Amino acid sequence: MAFAGRRDVPEPPDFGILKRLARDQLIYLLEQLPGKKDLFIEADLMSPLDRIANVSILKQHEVDKLYKVESRPVISASDQFCFLVRPRIKTMRYIADIVNADKMSGRSRKYKIIFSPQKFYACEMVLEEEGVFGDVTCDEWSFYLLPLDEDIISMELPEFFRDYFLEGDHRWINSVARALQLLNSLYGPFGKAYGIGRCAKMSYELWRDLEEESEADGQGRKPEIGNVFLMDRVALVADTDYVTALCSQVVYEGLVDDTFRIKCGSVDFGPDVTSSDKSIKVLLNAQDKVFSQIRNEHFSSVFGFLSQKSRNLQAQYDRRRGMDIKQMKNFVSQELKGLKQEHRLLSLHIGACESIMKKKTKQDFQEMIKAEHSLLEGFDIRESTSFIEEHIDRQVSPIESLRLMCLLSITENGLIPKDYRSLKTQYLQSYGPEHLLTFHNLKRIGLLTEQSAGETLTAVESKVSKLVTDRAAGKITDAFNSLARKSNFRAISKKLGLIPRVDGEYDLKMPRDMAYVFSGAYVPLSCKIIEQVLERRGWLGLEEVVRLLNGNEFSVSDSAVEDNPAWDSQRVILAVFLGGCTFSEIAALRFLGKERGCKFIFLTTAITNSARMMEAMIEAKA
Repeated sequence: MAFAGRRDVPEPPDFGILKRLARDQLIYLLEQLPGKKDLFIEADLMSPLDRIANVSILKQHEVDKLYKVESRPVISASDQFCFLVRPRIKTMRYIADIVNADKMSGRSRKYKIIFSPQKFYACEMVLEEEGVFGDVTCDEWSFYLLPLDEDIISMELPEFFRDYFLEGDHRWINSVARALQLLNSLYGPFGKAYGIGRCAKMSYELWRDLEEESEADGQGRKPEIGNVFLMDRVALVADTDYVTALCSQVVYEGLVDDTFRIKCGSVDFGPDVTSSDKSIKVLLNAQDKVFSQIRNEHFSSVFGFLSQKSRNLQAQYDRRRGMDIKQMKNFVSQELKGLKQEHRLLSLHIGACESIMKKKTKQDFQEMIKAEHSLLEGFDIRESTSFIEEHIDRQVSPIESLRLMCLLSITENGLIPKDYRSLKTQYLQSYGPEHLLTFHNLKRIGLLTEQSAGETLTAVESKVSKLVTDRAAGKITDAFNSLARKSNFRAISKKLGLIPRVDGEYDLKMPRDMAYVFSGAYVPLSCKIIEQVLERRGWLGLEEVVRLLNGNEFSVSDSAVEDNPAWDSQRVILAVFLGGCTFSEIAALRFLGKERGCKFIFLTTAITNSARMMEAMIEAKA
């Protein structure tokens, strides 16, 4: 990597072609069913579809009415039904019920199922079992990649995390491999590939197999992306990189996501933000001149920037006063529209900041951040545990309580049995016994576990405990338990310097490293690994870290691709996050890119945060 002294960051490739390809294929598939038709769309495909083909485009291709796939019975006079769905067994049963109901009533229609991004054998089996396989035609819409911004591409597969890491279901690996194949064919060939984690390795190997089968010839073509780095959300670890996703986000884009939920690159700002009785849907990307300047900033710096921006904007408006007619005409035709748009966006982001401040003040956000930092640093664990207990007892939020318990568990390499039982009991009493299944899931995936103390230590501990008071015995138990284990998180943190040592205050306005995304308390593990591997051009010198991360690392150079350091593509890195990526990680790597003169492109199975991760584990939806 040409890192040293480079400050000119290369431009990202144009990912607009991915949208055009997806739109053209969808139109082609709709035209396979000529004539007027009703289109049934699965709920979680609606937002991605809106970014690819809006209603007017669908209407141009003879889509008459649009329906959401849901449990209610269908009342339609159309002779043709087209279903745009994810490959899910539940959805197949829904379609089969519609077809069978039509058969019972003697109604004749044509049915077409379009699976996105691909169809699975299990779906065809369900259709066959329900006796409708011969009545429907099936197709695939290979919609693997949705560009959310100039440097973010999402597969919009939030279920990937639960399916693979909890259920052990490998079906989406093929979709990841095909997504990589598509990117490689359009913007490659990629010269170097790095990765870590079992899921990452499987995806890479399947992608290479697909490349060999397709016999695509990329030789002689100048690539636009030179390097690719694949990373598991989990396999980064004996569960350690859950920490990054579990910490409260404090960069502006992360806070907007935590507070309002960014969905498919856009957010719904309610009346509390718009200062009116209406909600507004806002697209958050680099085209938003205000947002693009504050998205990666620590929240403490955002208000200052917005107030300065407001003064600058007012000064530009005030220029009108001394203008003659010709200057005024130019101002109105060339500048006024842009200023009004900027003013509208500015007021929205100021409203969003005020709303975030109100909500976070109500939630004791500063106390929560303090507790998180103590857990990360390994100090005041008792006080942090008490804070979590109070959080549960006050029934602040089932999601937040779970998140804090998981953060405690991971940083301490499991809860001591006494604390595990106590916290679990309190949680079930506060939020309901139906969450027993949730605790089972969290244990299975390694998010919330119980330590098993060493037998020898337990024997010594019990003898010592008899000689002291109950209170002192509790402290001795904690001490023996900490001796009985060696925390992976602590070892990795120390090895990679994830917890910065700072004299005095950490400067959040002029940050010096990626830790600013967590107020200077923690460098995201995923980002630190990417930094280290790219600096070393491989895993050499990181053997101990790899061992702590459970291995499955790889580093491969394609000898067929010319390695020309002068090419900008050598400084464009595709960072692939399997299981989800947070806006904090994106902000950290954007910071690293500016520092090192390289450009990171993010490909993720979905944008995630702590709430989404917890919701994926909850059986009883709280």
